[in-house]
Amino acid sequence: MILLDLAKALEVLGFPFLCPGRAWHARCYDARLMRDPTLALAALFAAALAATPARAAAAPQQAPSATSLPADPLLQSLIRESLERRPELLQARAAVRAERERIPQAGALPDPTLTLGIQNDGFQGIQVGKMETSYYQAMITQPLPWPGKRGLRTEVASRQAGLAEARADRARLTVEADVRRAYVELLLVRDQLELLARQEALWEQSEGLARARYEVGSGPQSDLLRAQLQRTRLRQQRLQLEAAERTRLQALNRLRGRDPGEPIPTTVRLADLAEPAVPSLAGAMADAEARSPELAEARISVEQAETRVALANRERYPDLAVSAGVMPRGAFEPMWTLSLSVGLPVWSGRKQSRAVAESEARRDADGQGAEAVRQVLRLRTEERLALLDAAEGTNRLYRGGLLVQSEGAAESTLSQYRVGRVPFASVLEALDGLVADRAAYLESQAQAQRLAIAQWELSLDEPAGGAPAMGACGGVPGAGAMGGGAAKGAATTAAAPSEAVSSGGGGGGM
Repeated sequence: MILLDLAKALEVLGFPFLCPGRAWHARCYDARLMRDPTLALAALFAAALAATPARAAAAPQQAPSATSLPADPLLQSLIRESLERRPELLQARAAVRAERERIPQAGALPDPTLTLGIQNDGFQGIQVGKMETSYYQAMITQPLPWPGKRGLRTEVASRQAGLAEARADRARLTVEADVRRAYVELLLVRDQLELLARQEALWEQSEGLARARYEVGSGPQSDLLRAQLQRTRLRQQRLQLEAAERTRLQALNRLRGRDPGEPIPTTVRLADLAEPAVPSLAGAMADAEARSPELAEARISVEQAETRVALANRERYPDLAVSAGVMPRGAFEPMWTLSLSVGLPVWSGRKQSRAVAESEARRDADGQGAEAVRQVLRLRTEERLALLDAAEGTNRLYRGGLLVQSEGAAESTLSQYRVGRVPFASVLEALDGLVADRAAYLESQAQAQRLAIAQWELSLDEPAGGAPAMGACGGVPGAGAMGGGAAKGAATTAAAPSEAVSSGGGGGGM
């Protein structure tokens, strides 16, 4: 019964049997094997591993999709909700509307001035109608900017609205990228929970086997104690992963404006997402320069600065003012007046000329700023493409070599166990190593998605993580270089059982 239960656990771990019928029963219930449970266990593991390389070898045959970002229906629904409800994006859109309302204001004429008054002869009484020089006065004055100023001011306001639109584009890209990242992290932690469940099933069966062998005196007590210790550690790791799942769910719900605890039932795994394709540097740069909100904002700032220089030069010319009025005089014929006022730029050397120099300096500064943005954009693009290419190569190594080699190492351990050269703990350690490699592969897939999202977002932020240190397995692409600490810690959690076995007390022979 113990062997049958262990066989079920291996099936949970994803090891199919090539001989599930009579051949397997004949192999497991051979009289010689039944007399030696150790050989029976070795035969069971060998049968399980015999089928595994076929599954690992089949994985590289899947060609990566040309789509840079996955189009999962649930993900699209989450993005749509976030674009409709995210306060930061709504704020940016409101700012665009406000700037657009300033455009007609900038080109409007100044408000006219109505002047009402009276001119009277003497202080003895109102002399209007009695004296020719006494009258009431009603005058309207309309300021008139020098020709061309209103058009330039309208253009400056239009450029300002363009800046607000570029910032709104950045907010939109960030909102969608945040949702995509949160979705990837949620899938990652749920896949890690599923992998942990497979480990728990194996360790539960292993504990039962160690207990049975200890009770009949064919196994040391240390195997049973280490199995119990490992199951306790797995429960601790489950608590951490479940907490990570809740925090990722809360973050994703916040991004779409929902209650933090609202469930999000995912129907896909991380491996189901389309694997990002690595674009050419020329194509990526062309796309980045065409879509980058920061570069668009820098270019608009340069254009606005040019317009401000033209406006400052036009400000050298004085504004005008036309005044028209009528002066009723009661019984006498009314008088009227019409005048034209012109400002005298007597302080041009300290005002208008300085304003031109200021605008030219700001134009030069904005031009250098645009070039700086272009250089940083190219740097970030090259960095992400290099990391994405490394992540893709790492994934190929996992599928085509590392997982197969890990399975081969487990099979070799089983061969040594079959002849009594290694203890039972070494078998479990080898299988845990295989599980740890699969956990690292999950993190590598997540990193590839993070890099593709960052490239689509065209962020100017420096990619998290740097070059790995020599011999530092955790720093290789796919081990959390672009992810948050929680995701990296979750991947390390899945690898912990192997370390626990190898660091345990001395294992006696079977």
